[in-house]
Amino acid sequence: MTGWNNVALSFGARRLMAATRERLPTPGNTKRASLTPLSRPFDGFVEYSKRVSPMCLVHLERNRYSVPASFANRPVSLRVYPDRIVVVAEGQVLCEHKRLIDRSQDRLGRTVYDWRHYLAVIQRKPGALRNGAPFADLPEAFKELQHHLLKHAGGDREMVEILSLVLHHDEEAVLCAVELALNAGAPTKTHILNLLHRLVDGKSPITSTVEAPQALTLSQEPRADVERYDV
Repeated sequence: MTGWNNVALSFGARRLMAATRERLPTPGNTKRASLTPLSRPFDGFVEYSKRVSPMCLVHLERNRYSVPASFANRPVSLRVYPDRIVVVAEGQVLCEHKRLIDRSQDRLGRTVYDWRHYLAVIQRKPGALRNGAPFADLPEAFKELQHHLLKHAGGDREMVEILSLVLHHDEEAVLCAVELALNAGAPTKTHILNLLHRLVDGKSPITSTVEAPQALTLSQEPRADVERYDV
């Protein structure tokens, strides 16, 4: 019986040890709980020093990317990610573009424009808006408005002033005001500004129509008497 008792005790001890091992935390879990959590993902990029061209462009891999006109002929840092490029200067991010990747050596490089980068240029030279390459990809509402405004003198300047509204207001709000003006058949700068201010103030841009009678009659006709002005 002594042998059986020893076997039973040994078996019971092994079961107890196995149950205890299941309840105890593993070394990996203990270490993982004590690690400091990551604050943010690793920001991996390759950085180059570039000088912006007089045409407000930086070159990378035979392609060109636009930069705000205020940084023309100035040095910037170009951070190259696998899917995008970020232009940095003076401790702030100036702009970001989707990276163009083309391994073919036979094709010419491409140019990526952002029309907002050239607003300072057309404010000085409104005529550049007509055939400027950066403005070929304007939103459809802006293109339709430009078609209307350029029909009369001073339309270039008015179009530039409307485009420049995106520097001070949300671009979607400006586009909405332009679309409302076009739908109302009154694509003018004054009407667009009125609609934009109403949108920004949270008021309805649609005003009620006042129905006036065909003919207005006076209940009391004015009396022509110049003597009443004599004192």
